[in-house]
Amino acid sequence: MFAIPGKQAVSLTPAAAAEVARLMDQQNAQGLRIGVKKGGCAGMEYTMDYVAELDPMDEIVEQDGARVAIAPMAQMFLFGTEIDYETSLLESGFKFRNPNVVDACGCGESIKFRETDAAEG
Repeated sequence: MFAIPGKQAVSLTPAAAAEVARLMDQQNAQGLRIGVKKGGCAGMEYTMDYVAELDPMDEIVEQDGARVAIAPMAQMFLFGTEIDYETSLLESGFKFRNPNVVDACGCGESIKFRETDAAEG
């Protein structure tokens, strides 16, 4: 939908690709669907769900055995995002390095995009 020929909508670090592939295998899923929804103190939150069946409207990114499906309404917000998977002593999880984010809350769970906020429509 918002694709540039020859460029994937999002990229996965090797750690993120390995974790997505592991989760797909563990849950017998076709992939992970990434989206955004209203919520949190900054206005929007990322969502991740297992995909039982791929939707032809999703943007599909495949890398090193991992498959990520980007929900149609999220494509414009996620274009250019690098997804990483980080593990520390206190927590582990997916981290989104998104050039479209202009602000985030202190806990890092909620984000704000530029004023062209089409998610409200």
